[in-house]
Amino acid sequence: MAARAESLAPILGEESDLLTAAAWLHDIGYAPELVDTGFHPLDGARYLRDVHQADDKLVRLVAHHLCAVYEATERGLLEVLNAEFDQERLELVEALTYCDMTTSPDGHPLEVDVRLAEIHSRYGPAHLVSRSIANATPCITSAVQAVRAALADGALPDGRDGR
Repeated sequence: MAARAESLAPILGEESDLLTAAAWLHDIGYAPELVDTGFHPLDGARYLRDVHQADDKLVRLVAHHLCAVYEATERGLLEVLNAEFDQERLELVEALTYCDMTTSPDGHPLEVDVRLAEIHSRYGPAHLVSRSIANATPCITSAVQAVRAALADGALPDGRDGR
């Protein structure tokens, strides 16, 4: 996933290093010793903020990656997530979603629909994560489309020409 993040340097400019760091760290909340709520974006962001005093943008990206509000809602943690971590700039969140949802768990590029199917098959239809991903699918596919459009245009997220 980090390689996918690095490939976005032409459209992210100075923020490409931030996105690459977020790509490396976005799932840190799955580490057994960090699990508190069981919601990995929140647990990971808390760890990065509280233990490592990580950059605020990085922490916000981890907290809100992959349209996290949908799973936070399913878990009854939306108010907690939003109280502790503001949203990061939409273009950066979309870029991280693009990286996550166009990369397989073992690091190979794939299409977003294949990645969505992989998540559903891993968790099963009744699981909270599958329900959250199903609800988040329009958000996820929109993010992937936005990044692909920016790559095709060569424009930076703020509209500057990145070529």
